Amino acid sequence: MGQLNKAFRLATASSGGVHWLLRRNCSVTPRQSMAVFLSLCVASLVVSGFFWFQGAPLVLPFALLELLAVGVAFLVHARHATDRECISLWDGCLVVEQERAGRLRRSEFARHTVRVEMPSDADRLVEVHGGGRRVQVGRFLRAELRPVLAREIRAALQA
Repeated sequence: MGQLNKAFRLATASSGGVHWLLRRNCSVTPRQSMAVFLSLCVASLVVSGFFWFQGAPLVLPFALLELLAVGVAFLVHARHATDRECISLWDGCLVVEQERAGRLRRSEFARHTVRVEMPSDADRLVEVHGGGRRVQVGRFLRAELRPVLAREIRAALQA
């Protein structure tokens, strides 16, 4: 397996099999987003409260409307911040797990029936299919790395 590990750029190979973990490039965690949003709420409410006490009553409702819109944007971001694709090859089985917005979808393929196709259009995703099922992977990779992923999965299946 040591020789196989040198052939992989995107995967981790071990005695148990080969594993690809593809994640969204997200530098802010949902917890950090919540902290930023709460500090934004405090600052905005302090400023709008000051102007409300000074006799400008419409500032506070507009500040609340703004915070609602920003809160929705932060919520949408946080739902997808932990999206991932996990591809594992072990015990003669290729397992693809895709998590999007907290929903996990798992597909299993028998090693000998799997076909990996890289569409001719570079912007398209890598297709893994076999046994009547088809899954697209590589969503979180740059377009130029998707052919590398397809080659690595093929090489691992043939090893």
